[in-house]
Amino acid sequence: MDFGFSEEQEAAREAAKGVFAHVAVDAVPSPALSPGAVADDFDRDLWGRLAQADLLGLTVPARHGGAGLDAVALCLVLREAGRVLARVPLVETGAAALTLAEYGGEELCARLLPRIARGELALTVAGQGASGHERPELAVSARPFSDEEGEEGRGWVLEGVQTAVPWGRTADLIVVPAHTADGRPLLAVLAPGATSGGVTLDEQASTNGEPYARLRLDAVRVTADDVIEDAAAPAHLQRLLTTGTCALALGLGSKVLEMTSAYVSGREQFGFPVATFQAVAVQSADRYIDLRAMEATLWQAAWRLDPAEVAVAKMWASDGVRRLVQTAQHLHGGMGADTDYPLHRFHAWAKQWELSYGSAAAHEEALGELLAAQEPA
Repeated sequence: MDFGFSEEQEAAREAAKGVFAHVAVDAVPSPALSPGAVADDFDRDLWGRLAQADLLGLTVPARHGGAGLDAVALCLVLREAGRVLARVPLVETGAAALTLAEYGGEELCARLLPRIARGELALTVAGQGASGHERPELAVSARPFSDEEGEEGRGWVLEGVQTAVPWGRTADLIVVPAHTADGRPLLAVLAPGATSGGVTLDEQASTNGEPYARLRLDAVRVTADDVIEDAAAPAHLQRLLTTGTCALALGLGSKVLEMTSAYVSGREQFGFPVATFQAVAVQSADRYIDLRAMEATLWQAAWRLDPAEVAVAKMWASDGVRRLVQTAQHLHGGMGADTDYPLHRFHAWAKQWELSYGSAAAHEEALGELLAAQEPA
């Protein structure tokens, strides 16, 4: 059995390497030196280059102008993005496009997916709930509204709060999970600037210094054409976001381990490279094992998108990326804390991705519930 990547997936990875090779990690102010967000928007120039390389249409079906690839291809690109701390909503847009293609109506897909593929629309997702510690659809309620003729069910009225929406104030569209009175989940697609009142986006600064937003919805009307009512769609989107975050963490961890290896190989104490010291070698070996476990569980999750596999991948990604940056800081010594050296940026982004879409502890609990719900053999 061949477990290698397909030619199309490898081509996507190579294209991503070419685009991200020109990204400067320190192109914006350091989050350690900025009291708020490091910039007003995501990297629009990089977004344009990704569009020119046809990477924004990676998960868009071919009939809508995209490549029609899967979550594995998206994660290959995201791994390269994580290596350079790419300041773009790539995981959110890619996951939303996959979910639209799978569950969206034909009119909604025809209206949005071609524009996503061309780079005309940047999507984000309100996927953290009201506090970051619950299922996001529970934070927003949805009830049907009547039109002027009194007909029911022509759209939905949204009420609630979602926190930590990446680039929420500047993204073109926000995908919002919500729940109906009978507990059925759905997804609504909002264009904040075009929505008739009731949308408030309060500024938030994330751990990595990026501009996030708290989304408040006060009797916001969304037409039925902008809603995905399939109850499976919100969970599918959440699994894609979680898996994509694991890919970003893997890319970051890979780069940090390379930086650490180069540093300890070049630094000498007592006339010998630090890398030859047993304590340094053991710590580096442990982090290499973390990295390989993160990789193995990521591809299993991206391939199957099974809830249990995704939980295991996020457990390894969250704990692994934290240990990787902590060890890197330790082995770099004072250099690791120098704000003129890029390692501290990787530490900040690692902490952001460690907790995004659930910490290791949260996914351990979710995995336990999944296992407990299984019927005995």
